[in-house]
Amino acid sequence: MSSQSSPPPEPIQLQSPPTDGITCLSYLPLNDDSSSSSSSSLLACSSWDGTVRLYDTQSMMNVCTHSMDCGPVLSLAVDGAGKCLFTGGLDGSVRRFDIETSKATIIGHHSPNIEVPTNQEQLACSCLSPLSSPSPEGSVNNKNEPTSVLASAGWDSNFYLWDVRMNSSGGSGSDNNITNKPAAHIELPNKAFSMDVDPSTGTRLVIATAGRRTCFIDVRMMKSTQENTTADDAAAGKIVENVELTLDRESTLKYQTRVCRFFPNGTGIAVGSIEGRVAIEFLDDLGIASPNGMKKYAFKCHRVNDAVYPVNAIAFHRSYGTFATGGCDGTVLTWDGLHKKKLSSLYKFPTSISAMCFSCDGSELAIASSYTFEEGERDHPRDEIYIRKILDSEIMPKSMKKTSA
Repeated sequence: MSSQSSPPPEPIQLQSPPTDGITCLSYLPLNDDSSSSSSSSLLACSSWDGTVRLYDTQSMMNVCTHSMDCGPVLSLAVDGAGKCLFTGGLDGSVRRFDIETSKATIIGHHSPNIEVPTNQEQLACSCLSPLSSPSPEGSVNNKNEPTSVLASAGWDSNFYLWDVRMNSSGGSGSDNNITNKPAAHIELPNKAFSMDVDPSTGTRLVIATAGRRTCFIDVRMMKSTQENTTADDAAAGKIVENVELTLDRESTLKYQTRVCRFFPNGTGIAVGSIEGRVAIEFLDDLGIASPNGMKKYAFKCHRVNDAVYPVNAIAFHRSYGTFATGGCDGTVLTWDGLHKKKLSSLYKFPTSISAMCFSCDGSELAIASSYTFEEGERDHPRDEIYIRKILDSEIMPKSMKKTSA
């Protein structure tokens, strides 16, 4: 990572951005099979123009664009081995895109029993998260292994688990949509807006829904109606019929949640709302002790004078545990949540920040500048993806700065 004495880097635009709203950004992990380090600079993007795109952030070039034939692509997840992408569409489909072959296949579909929905958006798969199988000791295996279980949540108020291996050699026709059934399912309190998987376990998920609900699911604690099916079978993607919410609670924020993300160590979550606030909440209700006995709190951000802007994106730095927020004011801010400190203001972008993610080593931040229609239909700057190199001084906790000084 860049030294603290370096001048602030300028964001650089990627070439050939999406032609409609950008929904998700995600870096691919370094492929173990690759002798080139450039694979760790591959960035995936999904958008309302119905495509997934891959960019190389070293050359700043678009290396692949593929239409997913699902209408707008609302959600995106990356395979643990970095060999394929998973997408969720407005039509409710969950699909896999194989990067090497450029082949797309259908994994499953939200609410498949609704033959003719009154509104296609009722089916939309708005959230995706790949799960990691725990090791025998209970910790996550950090090797870049292919994803076998994928979680999805949608505007149909449903949560599903999919065994993505079931369709590894299938075609892309509608037959897959009929034959592929989820491994597990539960009805959520309301439509899902955001979902994240706990990096420390790989099997615990948080889902933010309409009605200000925050739901937690742990696949290791699922109950199966299948004989001889264990919790480990569930984590491995074997057929399980019932999922249970381990916790369903109301958000501490008074307005609708836009985004929720786990701390890297899994001890808490950061929640962003439409009212320019972020809440830091802990998981004492799940028997997980908060760091140093901290209590939940919230703070204001992304406000300009009397104008209040939604917080659309939160991205954690894996090494430092600090995080960045992106809002409809077009700014990106960094925070030390455990010490209640603002660290830096990175840049003012042309329009709303719709998505963000740090690279795997934390040396750069990918930022989607893409209008999210918080002010309705109007003229707006074109959608862009920026790559911003990150300085230690912009993201390192202040307690670490003092120690290293």
